[in-house]
Amino acid sequence: MVAPSHPQRFPARSAMLGEGMEIRRALPTARKRMVGAWCFLDHAGPVQLGPDDGMHVGAHPHIGLQTFTWMIEGEIIHRDSLGVEQTIRPGQVNLMTAGRGVAHTEDSATNGARLHMAQLWIALPDSQRHCEPAFENYPELPQVATGGFLATVLAGTALGQTAPTRIYSPLVGVDLVAEAAAQATLALDPAFEYGLLVLRGEVTVQGEQLGTGELLYFEPGRHELQLQSHGAAQVLLVGGTPFEEDVLLWWNFVARTQEEIAQARADWINDSARFGTVRPGSTAGRLDIPSLDGARLRASR
Repeated sequence: MVAPSHPQRFPARSAMLGEGMEIRRALPTARKRMVGAWCFLDHAGPVQLGPDDGMHVGAHPHIGLQTFTWMIEGEIIHRDSLGVEQTIRPGQVNLMTAGRGVAHTEDSATNGARLHMAQLWIALPDSQRHCEPAFENYPELPQVATGGFLATVLAGTALGQTAPTRIYSPLVGVDLVAEAAAQATLALDPAFEYGLLVLRGEVTVQGEQLGTGELLYFEPGRHELQLQSHGAAQVLLVGGTPFEEDVLLWWNFVARTQEEIAQARADWINDSARFGTVRPGSTAGRLDIPSLDGARLRASR
């Protein structure tokens, strides 16, 4: 039996979104593009926004992916071109399947509130990436206590629990919170690769000390994971079978060819019926799409 390789550490890239809101991008990076079908992972907060500040993202399109929002603190209003208006609250997941094309907006329900969330994308397999768009809100997700951690199963099956979220690839997503010292052994699927991102505090994983904003990556072949915190901490564990299809990720699109991306870009510029009209209510303007001139599109797998 081949011993599991040593885990790899990838620091998230930080950027500011508006006044005082830090965004940490853990996926994709130059050295790690995907974990299973998870192809994008942003972590926002935790932050107390100023009285006039909030998250307001204007209408923008998606193709070929699912947007997956895990709300930890605060409330965000989602509006889309399917006619949906949905407020996501702490402990809930919003899952939008873009398929052939959809557009949406995201706005803080109240300016000046605390905000803490993770936003992920899931690349749809070729058999599903042209499907009709859909949206689902999941207000209740399975939870289980283990070794002082409270685990919420967000996607797939873990710790004997299966999340209701509709996914199209073998995936798992688990949020683990400790309010004091805790230690747990998590069973893993050896067919999966995994990434663990620290959302709050510090933890020790397989002997590796990690702080907020650090992603630890594990290749397939592991059967368990040792997780320890010495105080309050929160981590997000994502995993899945290695995605065997080469995908192109550019702006808000996941595709297979540059021609597909160019067509989606033209459809957005020309206000094509493909993306529809987003339900009104956002205070932010429609997003302009970047130029493809000189763009270097890199395949992810």
